[in-house]
Amino acid sequence: MTRLENLQNKIATIEQARKQLLIWKNAGLKVTFTNGCFDILHKGHVTYLTQAADLANRLVVGLNTDNSVKRQGKSPERPINSEDARATVLAGLSAVDLVVLFDEDTPLELIKDLQPDIVAKGNDYDPIERDKSSKKYIVGADIMDSKGGKVVALPFLEGFSTTSIIKKITH
Repeated sequence: MTRLENLQNKIATIEQARKQLLIWKNAGLKVTFTNGCFDILHKGHVTYLTQAADLANRLVVGLNTDNSVKRQGKSPERPINSEDARATVLAGLSAVDLVVLFDEDTPLELIKDLQPDIVAKGNDYDPIERDKSSKKYIVGADIMDSKGGKVVALPFLEGFSTTSIIKKITH
């Protein structure tokens, strides 16, 4: 398999991802799941994803589709990069084992489908918050609780954000 084919194989449909996770779990491997837009990839993203990957044997990234990003109200121009471009860049990272696009506003259905061992988010979320209406609630925490999985908040690398990069470019 060429490196390009390997990269392309890391971008999966939900069904493909479900099958791959079953293979990994049958091999005794643990899986971390995280999600986001990952619009303009920067050092903060790469550091965060690498830390998430270190929590288990495999890392699956749920990637918001373009429509899902637009519904988040970040700005009318977002995403800057298309979902295909964002998925390809993420798949090119050695820390990322699988990228799965999701079109919903949250990755809840994807987490239900994939049943990872760990759900990780940035530390602007609280891993012990269980009030689903709280902005600090990590989507999927209830699923992790019911199956004995973990919910983890990882530190952000200060000084890096897509918004600040966009401001720097446009001003």
